[in-house]
Amino acid sequence: MAEQVETVIVGGSQAGLAMSYWLTQRGREHVILERGRIGERWRSERWDSLTLLGPNWLNGLPGFDYEGDDPDGFLPRDGMVRRLEAYAARYNAPMRCGVEVTSLQQKPGITRYLLQTGSGETLEAVNVVVATGPYQKATVRPSSSTLPPDVVQLSSTSYRNPAQLPPGGVLVIGSASSGCQICEDLHKNGRPVFLSVGLCQRNLRRYRGKDSTWWNYHMGSFDLSPEIAGAYEARYGVPAQITGVGGGHDLDYRRFEAEGVTLLGHLRGIEDGMPQFAPDLAETIRLWDESLANWKGHVDAYVEKAGIDAPPNDAPPLPGPEVRAAADPILQLDPRALGITSVIWANGFAYDFGWIKVPAFDGTGRPIHRCGVTAFPGLYFLGLKFLSKVKSPFIFGVGDDAAYLAEQIDAEAHAGQVGARGGGSWP
Repeated sequence: MAEQVETVIVGGSQAGLAMSYWLTQRGREHVILERGRIGERWRSERWDSLTLLGPNWLNGLPGFDYEGDDPDGFLPRDGMVRRLEAYAARYNAPMRCGVEVTSLQQKPGITRYLLQTGSGETLEAVNVVVATGPYQKATVRPSSSTLPPDVVQLSSTSYRNPAQLPPGGVLVIGSASSGCQICEDLHKNGRPVFLSVGLCQRNLRRYRGKDSTWWNYHMGSFDLSPEIAGAYEARYGVPAQITGVGGGHDLDYRRFEAEGVTLLGHLRGIEDGMPQFAPDLAETIRLWDESLANWKGHVDAYVEKAGIDAPPNDAPPLPGPEVRAAADPILQLDPRALGITSVIWANGFAYDFGWIKVPAFDGTGRPIHRCGVTAFPGLYFLGLKFLSKVKSPFIFGVGDDAAYLAEQIDAEAHAGQVGARGGGSWP
């Protein structure tokens, strides 16, 4: 017989734990099912030198603000794992680790859900909150199979450190946060690096006396709607070309090139074992600079309007020295001739919801929802990009969405609306 639980949360990292916190505050029965350990993706799918992008003061969780003595520091990967463990312990989160959900489907004839686990157990739930995160399956081009067989290929989730790779050069595909941080990690360890640059927003670690996340937080940038933020990303690409390594600094294409990194346009494909690149590096750099000029303008206007006593513009001048590679871009690489022995795929992620047997997705596999609430009573999503706002997938932002979903679950239970929608509380 299936075990009956009012709410099952799938995923035991920041999203799942935040959801548990708010359900606990409302006295709602629930369990968290985690395929590995608490914060498993932080443990096994992040590289060794990773730090959080935002300073410690920003990365609070519901009922668990930062309490240390380094608010402006940047927590390393292992520190984040310890923080999640402490969070779960403080609120006695009902965790079940090592339990992988292999199938989620509706129970025939009634609006409840059956969850099958890898160990053969079955749980029956009125509500299911899918909190498995936005970074599920690394994107790798199908043409990757045509690279020379002796070239080692890893995704950004599989990369750990330079020693993991064979001697030689490394081609990094993708230049957002992960790609640039991995590029820097490799280059600092003496590896020749070739960086394929995509459309990304240019960011500064600090500007006018404050960390850039301080400005974004106080200007309300993290609370922008998906529509507004999505339109901006469509023109300028994704943000966060910054790092917390070494106290925090910018990740700058011009600095990379000056230090010996070879910049390339975006990857067009692979032919005869040789990666082909678009001649778009100059235009990409132009938009990269333009995005930073726009952001600085927003900060300057905010400083003036709010009457903030901030130092003057202390950022590098724009546009700065030209990127040499943009004038004569490399359109093709021969890995063997250039000594490239490894490729790191850091060009994004796709959702992996094949285990969910409920038709709550569009043609691209994205969940159809409104602020995490689907058209299927009792089925919710949490922690996804643009779930309700820009901050929805971030550590400090997931709590607001979790509070909203907990409110929906509690209201349904108290008002008997679950039954009105075709389900019901436990007899």
